[in-house]
Amino acid sequence: MLVAALGFAIMGALVKVGAQKFSSGELVFYRSLFGLLAIWWYIHAKKLPLATPVMFKQMSRAVVGFISLGMFFYAIAHLPLATAITLNYTSPLFLAVITPFFLHEKPKKTLFIALIIGLIGVTILLKPTFNREDWLAGSLGLLSGIGAAFAYMHVKQLGKVNEPDWRTVYYFTLISTIGAGMWMLFDSFHALDWQDLPILLGLGLSATIAQLAMTRAYRTGDTLVVAGLAYVTVVLASLFGVLWWSEHLSLGAWSAIALIILSGIISIRTTQPEPVKPIVSV
Repeated sequence: MLVAALGFAIMGALVKVGAQKFSSGELVFYRSLFGLLAIWWYIHAKKLPLATPVMFKQMSRAVVGFISLGMFFYAIAHLPLATAITLNYTSPLFLAVITPFFLHEKPKKTLFIALIIGLIGVTILLKPTFNREDWLAGSLGLLSGIGAAFAYMHVKQLGKVNEPDWRTVYYFTLISTIGAGMWMLFDSFHALDWQDLPILLGLGLSATIAQLAMTRAYRTGDTLVVAGLAYVTVVLASLFGVLWWSEHLSLGAWSAIALIILSGIISIRTTQPEPVKPIVSV
């Protein structure tokens, strides 16, 4: 999970660097294209079948993930890196909120405590950190966390019908590549230069390694420990922001981040034994 946290933090930093030239749609396209080529090579080498009896669920998960990823990348481009990633990492809290309704269960009392703590943290983080121009990016960052929660709910449902992870990843990256390509047609397109390749390849490589490491961590490790370590991404992103962009958050903003992390960990514990995890590369 520490490898995954480092990978996601690097991905966020490269998105911020790439955003100086490329639009959010272009960055989603290049990140998704790299993942699509990697998973296609794996499927082709193993001669695995892409046909599925639950195509609607696969498409639904892919579309939700694509929209969430686009909003997340936009937030990274327009907000301090730590702030954008923290807003996206509200996903465990929202997942814990929606899970009982999907499973037709009564929410646990502990969940309401986590929800209150999380909402206080989000309110504190939004108010002092953003000026009026940042509200769109802040709102999209928070919505990306909600979208990630719904995306993982879809993944859980696909797992219950024995859909393999590689097939879910394939359709997600396929729809994201196509969707981002269409997005670029109505937005903007910047010609690639040789100096852009390290950034874009690093973006795709770091996201892919992080996704693989996170999947491995949740499969083999204790869910609570792994989920707690996932928030190391926020710390690493904060360090990157300070070192490369001289981003300095106020004490109130740091307190808000701590509250959001606390609420996420409480919500993860509340939903045990079902695994709950934050999703970045959606």
